[in-house]
Amino acid sequence: MTETAVVAVRGLTKRYGRVQAVAGLDFDVLRGQVCGLLGPNGAGKTTALRMLVGLIRPTAGEARIFDRLVRPGVPELARVGTIIEHASFVPHLSGMRNLRLWWEAGGARWEDADLEGALAVAGLGDAIERRVKTYSQGMRQRLGLARVLLGRPELLLLDEPTNGLDPQEMRAVRELLRRLSDAGVTVLLSSHLLAEIEQICSHVVVMDKGQLVTTGTVRDLLAVSTSAYFEVDDVETARRVLAAATGVKRVTDESPGLSVELDGAQRSALVTALVNAGVAVETVTARHQLEDAFLGLVGRHTERHIGKGA
Repeated sequence: MTETAVVAVRGLTKRYGRVQAVAGLDFDVLRGQVCGLLGPNGAGKTTALRMLVGLIRPTAGEARIFDRLVRPGVPELARVGTIIEHASFVPHLSGMRNLRLWWEAGGARWEDADLEGALAVAGLGDAIERRVKTYSQGMRQRLGLARVLLGRPELLLLDEPTNGLDPQEMRAVRELLRRLSDAGVTVLLSSHLLAEIEQICSHVVVMDKGQLVTTGTVRDLLAVSTSAYFEVDDVETARRVLAAATGVKRVTDESPGLSVELDGAQRSALVTALVNAGVAVETVTARHQLEDAFLGLVGRHTERHIGKGA
């Protein structure tokens, strides 16, 4: 583990009978990073997070937080704020009362809670005095974040923090996480929403079927897959020309044009090929999308997995 690693996972494995939920997971999250644990539903993300805070024991391997092996009750867990699956509250009590009851239930003095800082980050305003049953899902999520921030955590572990939120609420949570990152908090969040990872995270850990697919910066992940979008006057001819071109991996319809996954081809060369074939090119746009990279990585991982099982 490097000196600045806040989270270190080595060979982390969890089996339930014959079902292997997580298999040999390895990754680090360094201090100050906002890291996305990315994968489709059922990839094992929540199981991995639960092992990271000692809610379940691994079958094999280990997880370390602040260089301490994770076990239930280790002191380092007090430095971690966690929302796994969803945040629950007493609906007929106010947001403020919920916060105080949760804090004092742990034996701590209310005067020691970072109430001002937590509320400033959560941005609930006067709504903190309203009953939680009147809150939107997004407000509940922000109240959940305020709750875990009362203890001034150095690390946040969040499971699908924008799940079920409308676009405005998702934006509010994104801004909240950026403020936390700017304040020096390390964040590890799970998500199956590619756009959210692309907008929030600096680093990513990609999982599929319980296994690690890749780790790295979001920028590096975007670099592994490039696509281009073409609008032309003759889609049928353009599809044939592009599909036959060297360095083109895939051509798919994306009305009103065509999306082309590139594997070494230059856009300028493809435009030349189309013009030589009598196709007028009206629009050509470069794309570097996380979705392209993610689907390509998971697709190749699935192919390897099937090949090993054959």
